[in-house]
Amino acid sequence: MPDLSLLLPMIAALVVIGALAGVIGGLLGVGGGIVLVPAFFYAFGHLGYGGSQLMQVCVATSMATIVVTSLRSVSAHNRKGAVDWEVLKTWGPTLVISAAIGTFVAGKVSSLTLQAVFGALAGLAGLWMAFGRDHWRLGAAMPGQPVRSALAGAVGFFSAMMGIGGGTFGVPLMTLYAMPIHRAVATASGFGVLIAVPSVLGFLFLPVAEAPPWTIGAVNLPAFLVVIGTTLLTTPLGVRLAHAMNPRPLKRAFAVFLTLVALNMLRKVVGW
Repeated sequence: MPDLSLLLPMIAALVVIGALAGVIGGLLGVGGGIVLVPAFFYAFGHLGYGGSQLMQVCVATSMATIVVTSLRSVSAHNRKGAVDWEVLKTWGPTLVISAAIGTFVAGKVSSLTLQAVFGALAGLAGLWMAFGRDHWRLGAAMPGQPVRSALAGAVGFFSAMMGIGGGTFGVPLMTLYAMPIHRAVATASGFGVLIAVPSVLGFLFLPVAEAPPWTIGAVNLPAFLVVIGTTLLTTPLGVRLAHAMNPRPLKRAFAVFLTLVALNMLRKVVGW
């Protein structure tokens, strides 16, 4: 049984992380993983749970939350008829296989390597949020083979490495191929399920030294349970705020924040 003096501060930090992730996700439509992974990393680190595999714990725990939130999200979107099931069926097998490969690689590389991957790709996501334009196009319709498999493979692999659902990469890709944004967001919620399930199954069997209390494999149970509970409560608040105000300036502010978080991770990678 872990010392309560260690466990209680960790739970308090997780409540704040989950609440903020829920509000930001509902307000800006960004996936929880892009918020949760760096938040877990800094919270666990400051609470003294460093270890050589800290980033693996953060990625795995984020993925566990995505299983629940993506299932809830895709169900809600499907009730509105917004999910493109043809895209999910044709992209699905490659997403699952590439996510499993990404999870295997994530378990083998160092925590520092995962920090570098997250920092670089989160920085690109931040730049897209800040400077991407709705009218940009790569094609007038979703691509066929072999481009489709290449794109799905990249989305699955790098999402598993970063601990995020498919929305961060999938939504921009689908809109670049002329899919309406609401349909792209709805369909990408299904990506999250296909990526997160094989990832979590792999991470549950990854042995981790110096992990935070109550960690199974690389998945931290207190973080998973607390974050799920708080995000389910606060996401509707973020959605209401999104309808009550113009989210565009806030989205740009979040893009700046995300870019700074990414740069800070890269700074730690190079030892500055």
